[in-house]
Amino acid sequence: MQHDNGLTVSLQPHTSGPHLLVVAGDLDHHTTPRLRAALEEVKFGPDADLVIDLSGLTFCDSTGIATLVAAHQRAADAGAALFLAGLDADIARVFQIMGLDQLLSFYDSPEEAVRALSE
Repeated sequence: MQHDNGLTVSLQPHTSGPHLLVVAGDLDHHTTPRLRAALEEVKFGPDADLVIDLSGLTFCDSTGIATLVAAHQRAADAGAALFLAGLDADIARVFQIMGLDQLLSFYDSPEEAVRALSE
């Protein structure tokens, strides 16, 4: 587990197969490098998907959003899926305003995202 200015990032394999990245705290231009470093540890591939649990995310600025979009693109390029889970309604609204709900896959919980991956 890594801590940096109010951001906690923990990468763990999920019991059902995909990796689970738990992100909590403020994701901004000061803390985004912590998330980027954790994402670089993920080896994406056709059977190596990622669920990012954002249920503990309290703030996300444009650099955080750009990092999540870049991770989605990296996963897609490798034939993997990247699902976001547990996003707060206010933060989700920002993603919707930007049209990112058309690009990224959102789920209410990590468990729901994992179920969607197995279908």
